[in-house]
Order: sequence, then structure tokens, then C-alpha cells
Amino acid sequence: MDFPPFDLAWQQIYYQIWKSRGYFGVSPDRPKKFAIMMPPPNVTGRLHIGHALTMSLQDILARFKRMDGYSVLYQPGLDHAGIATQNVVEKQLLAQGMTKEQIGREGFIEKVWEWKEQCAHAIVDQLQSLGISCAWDRLRFTMDRGLERAVKLAFKTWFDRGLIVQDTYMINWCCKDGALADIEVEYEQELGKLYHLRYPLEQGGFVVVATTRPETLFGDVALMVNPKDGRYEHLIGQRAILPLKGHAIPIIADDYVDPSFGSGCVKVTPAHDPNDYEVGQRHQLKPLVVFDEKGIFNEEAGEFAHLDRLQARPLVVESLQKQGFVEKIEEYTHQVGKCYRCNSAIEPYISKQWFLKKEVAQGSIEKVKQGLSTFYPAHWRNNYNAWMENLRDWCISRQLWWGHRIPVFTCAQGHQFASVENPITCPTCGNAEFSQDHDVLDTWFSSALWAFSTLGWGQESAPEFREQDLQDFYPNSVLVTGFDILFFWVARMLLAGESLLGKLPFKHIYLHALVRDEHGNKMSKSKGNVIDPLEIIEREGSDSLRFALAMLCVQGRDLRLSKDTITQARHFTHKLYNASLFLAKNLGEVGGDLAHTPSTPTTMLGRYAQSRLNATTKEVRTALEQYRFNDVATLLYRFLWGEFCDWFVEFSKGYKQSGDAPLVFGELVSILKQGLQLLHPLMPYSTEYLYQTLSGTSLEQSPSIMLSAYPKDTQQDLELEACFDAIKEAIIVLRRIKILLNTPITQAFVQSKIPLDSQALHLIAKLSKIASVQMVSQKPAQSLSDVGELVSVHVDLSGIDVSALIKRLQAQLDKLAKEKAKLNLDNPHFLAKAPKELLESLQARLATITHKEEEIQRELDLLQA
Repeated sequence: MDFPPFDLAWQQIYYQIWKSRGYFGVSPDRPKKFAIMMPPPNVTGRLHIGHALTMSLQDILARFKRMDGYSVLYQPGLDHAGIATQNVVEKQLLAQGMTKEQIGREGFIEKVWEWKEQCAHAIVDQLQSLGISCAWDRLRFTMDRGLERAVKLAFKTWFDRGLIVQDTYMINWCCKDGALADIEVEYEQELGKLYHLRYPLEQGGFVVVATTRPETLFGDVALMVNPKDGRYEHLIGQRAILPLKGHAIPIIADDYVDPSFGSGCVKVTPAHDPNDYEVGQRHQLKPLVVFDEKGIFNEEAGEFAHLDRLQARPLVVESLQKQGFVEKIEEYTHQVGKCYRCNSAIEPYISKQWFLKKEVAQGSIEKVKQGLSTFYPAHWRNNYNAWMENLRDWCISRQLWWGHRIPVFTCAQGHQFASVENPITCPTCGNAEFSQDHDVLDTWFSSALWAFSTLGWGQESAPEFREQDLQDFYPNSVLVTGFDILFFWVARMLLAGESLLGKLPFKHIYLHALVRDEHGNKMSKSKGNVIDPLEIIEREGSDSLRFALAMLCVQGRDLRLSKDTITQARHFTHKLYNASLFLAKNLGEVGGDLAHTPSTPTTMLGRYAQSRLNATTKEVRTALEQYRFNDVATLLYRFLWGEFCDWFVEFSKGYKQSGDAPLVFGELVSILKQGLQLLHPLMPYSTEYLYQTLSGTSLEQSPSIMLSAYPKDTQQDLELEACFDAIKEAIIVLRRIKILLNTPITQAFVQSKIPLDSQALHLIAKLSKIASVQMVSQKPAQSLSDVGELVSVHVDLSGIDVSALIKRLQAQLDKLAKEKAKLNLDNPHFLAKAPKELLESLQARLATITHKEEEIQRELDLLQA
């Protein structure tokens, strides 16, 4: 029979019960507060495995804190994702033979909202399938009316402080998506060409200039050399003739030029290169724009006007070659900036945009340095500090239709002002005619406010405003997200929270690594190695996925997710399922009652199990508080499978016929329920089902495990634990001897450093299936002995012929020696010529043979002692 929690329909029933009973909501009467914000998924499609990791880790913390008595706000949300979502809907329109321009701005926005509703519903369903226990009654969208007001208030606040300005800068420009911030540009190494072009000199001769972008020469306003480069010292102040255009441009000197690059002489194109732009500023060179926002050449390009700049490149090169301006063309590997959304090549472009000045971040930089927000792992604090110290003004305007429209208005008299509400008159002159800026804000602008806009900041007049939320939940307790959006999102939330509320928005910041495939490769559709979390949930259950992700989540390391890891998690739940059924069945058979199990164990086994539970509880709590999710999963796996199922359940069989049987089985039921409470945040469905099974109840009629208290760590009984360590060692040694001798054993003797009473000896005999086990002070005559750390075990060899066994083991050693010789690994000539792959395979085989030899030799040593 399969484990019910693996069935998706069954999970949905449990989830709806939890949700309908209000278990996920805030408990305002609890004095301890815990707030965690969901990084809002983009309304662009299905959730991926990275979402599954982030949300699983967050949910582990939220469930743990609820059970530990906190009022928990786990804030859910969705992001409008300006560029990405607009691209999705534009592609849908194109598939229908339409463009956004054909249906107009209002019609297009209506289409995007339709897509948002469809996508949002799917994302919420997916999150619920994963068992995410967020406060769904507080679900927010970054373009909600209330959050829209917060965005406008933040903009106006910074605008009025002079921290938001409109200016003409050189920015990163995508000819498809418009303006981009620096961190939205992804650099890829590409094999291109380096063109060595001849620029004629006005006084005769020519100078060679190397460039990767020959088509931009129409915007050249100068040539430039290093003032210390003796090759060109005589040319400084002279003029060169611009190929294809024929007019003269000056030759200037600047330390920026690297004499070792190309010919040591470079072209200066201030309108289309960021470094040239700065050079132009220093030398008062007027930029010459030669193509527009779509990358189409203007009249400055002569015969190439109206062509796309990339399509024009080969035509320009052909024309240069025909007129003798090309010295040579060679292959050249260089970094090319690409749009992070559409992968188009980025153009440096001079444009009038809105900028949030870097000074806004100064307070957050100082407070992070003071340790007012703690990073996990700690090294991310250094990465953050280094990036923030080189911060540039943030270009916040985007040439889109979908998003928060910039709340700046210009009246008929030319007065410009920001307003939260739709203005009636100009605050300067009273004019009632004005226009609003057409651009929208960068998506990350609204996301930067997420830690407090969701708590009602700036929305005091809204009907859903809760005055206490900001006081209770700001700063947030912890942020859990991927390290890849540290600068996109985390840094911006830090500067926004500190600047607008005076406090950093998070006490702790946990940044997890990326999920890769089992070989360490980044997942991609082209490689065919993408793992769909929803497919795993439907096939294996969400608990298997959640536990596997937690088990792999070591701080600072990428996760290598494989089917084997998920299968291991599934087997773990099955092991707990079988153990629970075994205990429930046996408790009933010995006259016990699941509804009345002892809360405080009194039997030897019960007290030992409780002591080990206490030790595990302490370690798990510490690991959870330090966000060591891998340790949490490993500790629980080791205790529940390695100790409880493998040992405690086995020990219980030795009590089946004793008078203590009802107590022993009842105590183990009680302790397993506490273990399930520890495990619940990681595996909510399985633990709920098993907790109800061991309580003799069902969730439909009974309180959830979610309402039970998370176990507290109490004192261990180290003396009793040492006793059971000796018992287990004796059992393991006796089982090993029985396998070696391959004959029935009726009598065994034990010497122990730890006192063992008759009950302990009974357990040793029962689990090693030997009729009698006795304590002795010295080794009996004619006995086979095996010495461990705590116990020495002796088996009487009277009547047992071990000579045949010794002969068989020696034959096995001889066979392994011959096999080792055939590997030829002691032949230096072979080692020098053999392929690396063959040597690695032979070395692995040698290691296996050596391990077998050591095991056999140990057995021989025992028999010959």
C-alpha cells in the first residue's frame, strides 16, 4: 500500500483543511513576532525549481516559528515583472498577427491584466501544491492599488528630497526593451572580429585604428592615443580624415588609451561607447548620435541610413574594403553585454531618463557595516559592501506600457512636480492643464518597497490598512532568497527601507545557492536537464521534494539535485510510515491505547529514546536558528531512521512478551510523535498523517500537528546512553561473528567497560538471536573474541571446526592477490603510457580489492587469535 501523502489529491484535501481553519494566518495575541516576506514570483509562467527551493526554506521557518509560539506573518505576493510580462503578452499578440501599437496602450494593458489573472491563479495553485503555509488572506500584487500608492509616495519623497532627478546620461539600452540598469546587463564571452581600419592623416599617410564595431565610425568625433606612446607623439593635435564620410577629426591624447591594444590608436565615439562618453566629457567633445532607440541608422550614416546597425555592419565593412580602408580583420574574443530579458546586444546610448541618486544608499551602507543586518553565509556581507561602495545612480525609468507610471506631471506653464494623488491644479501656478510622464518605473523600484509596502506603509487611508502591522513586523525577521538577486533586489530593499523608514528592513538575510543538476550543470531547456518541481510533486509528493532540497542546502554551495536524492527522501517517509504502523499495531496487541500514551517515559528503552530525542532537538533548534537547513534534515534523518527505526523499534521487539510491553510501545509512540513534530516543517503532509495515525484520530475531526508545540530540548541521560552504546556494539559484533562462522550460536560472553544489567543482556541476546548472553570478567578458554571500543564479545568455539573456514578465507585472499597483480599498477612503463581514464578505473578497482583484503584479514585474525 502506497503512503497516502504522496497522492496529490489527498494533499489538496489536507491543505484546504489547514487553510480553511486559518492555521496560516497571523495570531495577533501572541507576543513574539516573526515576519518573512515571499520573494514575489513574476507573473510570467510556471514556477521553477529555484522557486521551490526558496519557498520550501521559507515555509520551514514559518512552520517552525508558529509551532514555537510566534505570531507569524508569512507574506505572499506576485510581481508584475514589467519587461518580462510585457514581452510574454507581446509574443502572444504577435502569434495572433497583432502588435501592441495596433490595439493601443489601454487595450494592451487590458490584455496584460487578463494574462496576470490567469498566471497568478496558476502560481497560487503551484505554491499550495508545494504546501506553502503563507497568509493567503494577505496576498499582494506589486500593482495593487495600495502598493501603487506606496510606490508613488516613495517616488515623491525621494523626488522632493532631490534624490530623484531627470537627466541625460549614457545608459545601457536594449533596442527592444529600452533603458536598463547596470546590473540588468549580462555579459557573455563571444568570438567576434577585430577590424584594423586605416584613417588617412590630413598631412599625408594614415594611422591604423582597431575596433570591434566598425559601423559606429559614423559617430567618431576624434582619434585618441596615449600621451606617453612615443609612436604617436608627433600626431597629437593633428587631424585625421574619417573614412566613408571624408571630414576631418582631431587626434587627442588621454591616459585612458592602452598602448598594447590593437595599434595603440583608438576611435572616440562618445554617443555610442560609455568610456568614450567620459573621454568626450573631459575633452569637451560633442557626442554625435548616429542611430535611434531601435538601433536604426540616421542620416549621419549616409547611404546606410534606415538600416539596422547590426545588419549594416557587413555592408559598411565591404564598403571600407572596396575603398582601401581595411588593414586586416582578425578573430577576437571579447565580452558582449546582453539584455537579461531578451538577450539582445546592449547599446550604450545617451538618453534622458529618471535616476535615483546613489546617495540614497549611504545610510544602509553604514548600518550594514555596523552589523544591524546579519548575512548568512557571512561572506555575502563583503560582496554587498564591495558592490555598494561602487554604486552608480540607478536608472529607474523604463520605456514600457506595463508598470507603475512615473508620477511626475508637467503643467502648461512648464512646472514639473511629483504627486501621489491625481493632481487637480499645478502646486506652483495653479494651472489645471498638465501631462504625465509616459515612462513607467523599473520593476525593482516597487519590489524594493516589498518589506514594508505589504505592511501598509503609505496606505493609511486604505480600508485594508492594519495600523499594528508595521510596528509588529518591521523590520522583518529574515529574508530568504537566492544570492543571484542580492544586487537586483536585496540591496535595493535595504536602501529603500533605511531611507524611507530609518531602519534596515531585515534582521537576518539568508542567501541560498543555485539548484543545478546532479553533474553540477546549470539547468536549461536546451540541455534538457530542467527539473520541473510540479512533475516531482505529482510523482513523488511535495514532502520528498522539500526534504531533498533541504538535505542538499549546504550554506555557500550550489545544490546538485538528482532523482536519487528525491527517491531517498521518499524512502525515508515510507520508513516512518512502516514504523508508525508497527508501533500502533503492537500497542493495540499488548492492550495499549493510542489516545493515552505516557508523556514521561519510565522504562529503560523509553528513557533512552527520550534522551536521544532531547539531544536531537537541541541540535535541530540550533541549526534552524542558524539557517543550516542541510544539518536540520541530516539530523532528523539520522535520528528518525538511523536511531528510532533501526534501533528503538528493534529493541521494542525484545519487550513484546514482557509486562512492560504496553508502557514501552506507548512511550515509543509518544517519542515518535515528538520526532514528527520536529520534522513537520520539512515534511508537513507526511508528519500530519502519521501524527494523526499515532493519535488514533484523523485531521477531519481533530486538531492539526501544526497546533502542537515544537519540542524543547531538555536534559540528556548520558549514563543511560553509554549503556545502550555498549548494548548496540555487542549486538553488532555478535551479528558479525555469526555471519563469519555461518553456524548457530547458543552461548556468548560479554566483557564491558559500561555496567550492563540483566535487562541489557536480555536485549543483546534477543536482537542477536542467541539463547544466552552472560557477563564475564575475562576471556573464556576456546573462544573466538572480537574487541570493540566499549565491549569485548566472546563466542565458545567448542565443537566448531574453524580450520575449513580459515582455509576458505585464505583462498579468497590468494585470489584477490592474483587479481591485484593483473592490474599492472606496479609497472612504471605501463603507468607512463596508459590513458588517464584507464588508470582512474584501475585505481578504483585496486581500492575495492584492498578493502576486501582488509575485511578478510580481520576475519582471519579473529579466527586465529
